[in-house]
Amino acid sequence: MADFWKKLFGKKQEPEKPKQVDMATTAPLSDQQISSIMGMQNLRSETKQLVASVGQSVGKQRDHNEDSILALTSTIAGSADSIPFGLYIVADGMGGHQFGEVASNAAVRIIGGNITKKFHSYLYNLPTQSLQESLQEVMETSINEAHQYVQREAPGSGTTVTAALVLGQQVTIAHVGDSRAYSIFLDGRIEPITRDHSLVKRLEELGHLSKDEAENFPHRNVLIRALGQGELLEADIFTVPFPHGGYLMICSDGLWNVVSEKDIFRSITESPTLHRACQSLVDAANTAGGPDNISVVLAQLIG
Repeated sequence: MADFWKKLFGKKQEPEKPKQVDMATTAPLSDQQISSIMGMQNLRSETKQLVASVGQSVGKQRDHNEDSILALTSTIAGSADSIPFGLYIVADGMGGHQFGEVASNAAVRIIGGNITKKFHSYLYNLPTQSLQESLQEVMETSINEAHQYVQREAPGSGTTVTAALVLGQQVTIAHVGDSRAYSIFLDGRIEPITRDHSLVKRLEELGHLSKDEAENFPHRNVLIRALGQGELLEADIFTVPFPHGGYLMICSDGLWNVVSEKDIFRSITESPTLHRACQSLVDAANTAGGPDNISVVLAQLIG
């Protein structure tokens, strides 16, 4: 098993003690207790494991939700090295009340289904042969199949897609549109992993707009690439290290477009759990007016 994963990327037991009757009662931990546990120095897991959570809201100014999320997390540990596996996708649909929802939902289901089928035998059975495709090829095949489905079943619609496949300490990204993936570090750095496929970003790259002008550009939501639009889909597909000691965040523009990086960092680091952090981010976007649907996935690698 360990040799397979290397190719893909390039204690004595104590005798059982007599059982004792425990008369203590149990109750859910309070936020203060959780904060105390999370704040303990040198808190580490002997087994590398991936933990994740999601948050979503329709927002304050929309009457329906065109965002879709998929989050799958698994860890296999035993005598060999542990194998953290995660698949996280955010898709922001467009094209009207019905078709935007169809496009985003189809994207997360088709991409997610294809990838999990590819890896099912390697994760849950003893592998007998090597994977014939690279991780990036698996992502490309999956995103192109979703592209063709949306063109056929929901013509005229489209969706952004930002997908992250985590294997061990590597993250393979497939991205099209203006949903984003970020690396967030405990020293305060927030680094975008993806590049927006938007008109405003392209004009900024060409030097036609300054950063300040880009922030106030009236057509910030116009995309130059989206899944389901155009004959050929040119997605950005690449592999980066998982942010060591930090967080991987994927979100739609309903979050990053209205909540500052400073407030994003504070919401995450001041929350006792990833679940609370996601809810805090959603609340921050709604407090800022909630002009769009809001979706966020947060993942952390422990150990």
